[in-house]
Amino acid sequence: MNICINHLYTHGIFLSPNLLNHRIGWRQPESKLGDNQMAKNIIVEKIDYTPVEKQHVELVERKGIGHPDSIADGLSECVSRALCKMYLEKFDKVLHHNTDETQIVGGQSAPRFGGGDILEPVYILLVGRATTEVDGARLPYRTVAVHAAAEYLKNHFPNLDIETDVMLDCMIGKGSVDLRAVYESKEHLSNDTSFGVGYAPYSQTERVVLESERFINGPMKRRLKETGEDVKVMASRMDGTINLTVACAMVDRYIPDADHYISAIEEMKQRVHDNAVKYTDLEVKVDINTADDYKRGVYYLTATGLSMENGDDGSVGRGNRCNGLITPYRPMSMEASAGKNPITHVGKLYNILSKWIAEDIYKAAGNEILEVEVRILSQIGKPINNPQTCSVQLIPAPGANFKRWEKEARSIADNWLENIDTVTKKIVNGEITVF
Repeated sequence: MNICINHLYTHGIFLSPNLLNHRIGWRQPESKLGDNQMAKNIIVEKIDYTPVEKQHVELVERKGIGHPDSIADGLSECVSRALCKMYLEKFDKVLHHNTDETQIVGGQSAPRFGGGDILEPVYILLVGRATTEVDGARLPYRTVAVHAAAEYLKNHFPNLDIETDVMLDCMIGKGSVDLRAVYESKEHLSNDTSFGVGYAPYSQTERVVLESERFINGPMKRRLKETGEDVKVMASRMDGTINLTVACAMVDRYIPDADHYISAIEEMKQRVHDNAVKYTDLEVKVDINTADDYKRGVYYLTATGLSMENGDDGSVGRGNRCNGLITPYRPMSMEASAGKNPITHVGKLYNILSKWIAEDIYKAAGNEILEVEVRILSQIGKPINNPQTCSVQLIPAPGANFKRWEKEARSIADNWLENIDTVTKKIVNGEITVF
């Protein structure tokens, strides 16, 4: 199910790699040192740490595409991509912008069995910075941003009427001079001092959480239209048991009465369980909408399938990390990746790149490396392919040849940094989701 990826194609630009290199202005800086790996400050070390899956407790969360924080992320990213498209069409290159400050102010609703009402619309504010004019001529950046946001909402939330249920506002302004200067340099220089974090592999619990939300907001929708898009999946693994708690906004117009609601929840519970066990050999228990109280007439009903209709607010960066999860037992960056420009903002690029480096090292090592953690730190104004620090930490399996994988890990990290433009290409071509 590609619901979190498909939105990136809505305003996509599909370009050949050579043409895209030309258009985004990428030019690979030449290393000034003979040893590229030393130039890139790659440090590989062995760590003595109990792998997550061998720990007694693990907590994992995913906020689905309809959660207010995920909606803010999705809107920020689609606006950035729409601006990329406008800049490419007009100037043959992507100009400076960051649209990573979208805010959602929840509305008010009166849901009821058979169909309720929206009393006050949701207010959505698109915020950020962009190149607003070139050679004295103003650009239609706000019009482009609002149109992109409206299309995103239409394409992903079928029970939301954007004409009446939403107020879209845009206050994107002109970017700061110093960051635009960094952005427009011949070399791609970091426009922030920031770090990105990635790890591999997913644990069984992480995979179950990720695939459970994708299932609910994907294949299951064909059978249970009563379920809305605002889904949150939380897992608590204790030793060999994964306890899944799912919150799912139910759409009132498809639910005539309480019995139908209860039946839909029970069917959803069984389907989520049957899907989850495909991704783990651990025991799985599922609870859904645990705040419901049938005796008191309390049900998680919504008119739109979205909790933002009734007071739930949202902000960019408060939800899933680039790997689609919130993982308190793993290293994480608090950077909001959605909406950041795909050319020089390491808050986006390094979070994606560190994940890819970790995954490639783990795949190459097979069973000899149990876990990989990668952290990459930039300095503002320095080339993005030459970070201040690239830290790679490995947990080797008993008896593994660490020296071999130390060298291999360094080589993989070096290769990705040397080809960091691949991240930009995939973002601009709509091949990456960042939440």
